[in-house]
Amino acid sequence: MSPVEQSEESSIGRTGPSPGQRTGPSSAEGRVGPRRVEAVIFDWGGTLTPWHTVDLPEQWRVYARQIHGIPLDSPSVADGDLANAQALADRLLEAEKTAWARARDEHTSATIAQILTEAGVDPDHDRATLALAAYRGFWEPHTWTDPQVRPVWSGLRERGIKVGVLSNTIWTREYHRGLFERDGVLDLLDADVYSSEIPHVKPSSEAFRHACDAVGVAPEHAVYVGDRLYEDVHGPHRIGMRAIWIPHSDLPSDQVVDVEDTPDAIAHELLDVLAIVDRWRDIA
Repeated sequence: MSPVEQSEESSIGRTGPSPGQRTGPSSAEGRVGPRRVEAVIFDWGGTLTPWHTVDLPEQWRVYARQIHGIPLDSPSVADGDLANAQALADRLLEAEKTAWARARDEHTSATIAQILTEAGVDPDHDRATLALAAYRGFWEPHTWTDPQVRPVWSGLRERGIKVGVLSNTIWTREYHRGLFERDGVLDLLDADVYSSEIPHVKPSSEAFRHACDAVGVAPEHAVYVGDRLYEDVHGPHRIGMRAIWIPHSDLPSDQVVDVEDTPDAIAHELLDVLAIVDRWRDIA
């Protein structure tokens, strides 16, 4: 998932069974027998990036103040200007919340452009580009790629396994790929799919089919890695993929959907994925 789904109160923690431990009757071998691993597809926010505490209202205050031409560190701003900026920030936050609620309930996607339009922002506003840059500047500290990504992706490719990404996000493909390029891992990525460019979000089966098609692998030979049981375990299981859960994100209650499902394996850090995949390859 994208960090735009993160809450105002989240933290990193690692708990649970040992890496690669089988987790009960829904283990892949128990369900359908041994299968080759031909691709591993990853969630983004909270999986390839560490889970951070994020002040979601602040992201839109930063954007709104820039649209209204108010310097963030200005000590003297007219009360009316501040009120107008705050009103816009409130509309943006509400539009984003509505988009994510619709994603959770109807599994439909949204884009940042749609959210801005729904909040009444003119896309041709002369300060729109500056405001988007300020918004992205707010998010930059929360978008850095986990240092373990490159050794994990390199290790998978050395084993002849394709690497993919499937993320629930309102951000554009170009922006996400720019982050991977900034952090020196884009060259290891075989295919990537972002919900902002397709009609569906995880856990929709259609989203996972898009990702499997992108890497050119049948679902039964693909593995998904993510930090959420509903989106990242239950979702891929619905089309016959295996799922590795990385339970180090402290999800707020309004983002948790109760589901009875069990991951095929649990990893406590990204490097554990290699050991899990090797075990599955040994028994395939």
